[in-house]
Amino acid sequence: MKVIRSKEFTAARAWGALDIANMHGTTVRLHWTDQPYKWHVNDGEEVFAVLDGVVEMHYRDLGIEHIVVLSAGDVF
Repeated sequence: MKVIRSKEFTAARAWGALDIANMHGTTVRLHWTDQPYKWHVNDGEEVFAVLDGVVEMHYRDLGIEHIVVLSAGDVF
């Protein structure tokens, strides 16, 4: 087993990731960023858990854009 201390992780670039686990094709990754992410289409299910800071999540549902502010401890 390996302990990962998320507060100690930074990536070389915005949205860089640390692969944590792969369970039958489902991946768990820790991302670090200090920059916005570009709009994109998700091909599958995703879960976002905010470990530190604040994320302004923009998403579309049925063609309507929504924004939700996520803080440390929030899961989307």
